[in-house]
Amino acid sequence: MDTDTAAAKEAVQYELSPFVRVYTTGRIERILETDVLPPGLDPDTGVVSKDVTLRPDTGLSVRLYLPPATAAAAADKKIPVLVYYHGGGFVIETAASPTYHNYLNSLAAKAGVLAVSVDYRRAPEHPLPAAYEDSWAALEWATSEPPADPWLADRGDLRRVFLAGDSAGANIAHHMAMRAGAGAGSVRLEGIALVHPYFWGKEPVGSETRDAPARAFAGALWRVVCPSSSSNDDGGEDDPMINPVGLEGLGCGRVLVSVAAEDTLRERGVDYYERLRRSGWGGTAELTEVEGVGHVFHLQDAKSDKAAAEMERMVAFLNGKD
Repeated sequence: MDTDTAAAKEAVQYELSPFVRVYTTGRIERILETDVLPPGLDPDTGVVSKDVTLRPDTGLSVRLYLPPATAAAAADKKIPVLVYYHGGGFVIETAASPTYHNYLNSLAAKAGVLAVSVDYRRAPEHPLPAAYEDSWAALEWATSEPPADPWLADRGDLRRVFLAGDSAGANIAHHMAMRAGAGAGSVRLEGIALVHPYFWGKEPVGSETRDAPARAFAGALWRVVCPSSSSNDDGGEDDPMINPVGLEGLGCGRVLVSVAAEDTLRERGVDYYERLRRSGWGGTAELTEVEGVGHVFHLQDAKSDKAAAEMERMVAFLNGKD
């Protein structure tokens, strides 16, 4: 095969930078793909982690994080269980990405929770609802009775289960709470924390950008993530998976919504919070906003003062403090 023929066969079919590049050969390149970190003892926090494969046929796995026993959380004391869904637009990042591995080590240590980080399937190879199905299967596993793992059996308090996630992971956490509220399985949740949630819609809300190229990019990404919704007249951007409805059915008693003032998705987070409060849902909702920062700033600059404050807000939420 000559060079020109090879290049033609390997031409770029489409690119959505900084997420993914897809070639005409079918090869998929994740532009922001990072190395992965193995589980084990984190010397900085004392947290121990391990991977557990739940479904060998699909590759679904979770990474568990167990904080060290302290005076506040002795070895014989049950601690809250946090099921965490990573972000990345449903396309990039994994539970083993350095960003999330380091964040969960810190969060588990500071909050004193047993964290279950879900490594769900990603688009475009596995479009939605694959990530939702994996995330629900992992949640059912984490909350099963009797507990499915010795760490959960020995230390996990299944009366205090929380969900959290950032960006696409916050989208997932919302939908898992909706399933729980609809009575799916026997999952019972105390609260969910949605950090910079990935929601969208055809029409702008509030001061959301009206910039045509920016909105076109958001629509194109969603159609890659969820091509099954693309047959709708609106291109699928008002699909309830990305523009949630029926918030009164949310299956938890507490919600934390965190937004960043310079985030393109800021208005969607605020809109979600306001609609939730008006919906008739009977729980308690809290909205926090950080000025001067953008999307997932707390992960990109984890050592900053604002990231530390964001961590403390999450810790307070998981420990039942205002």
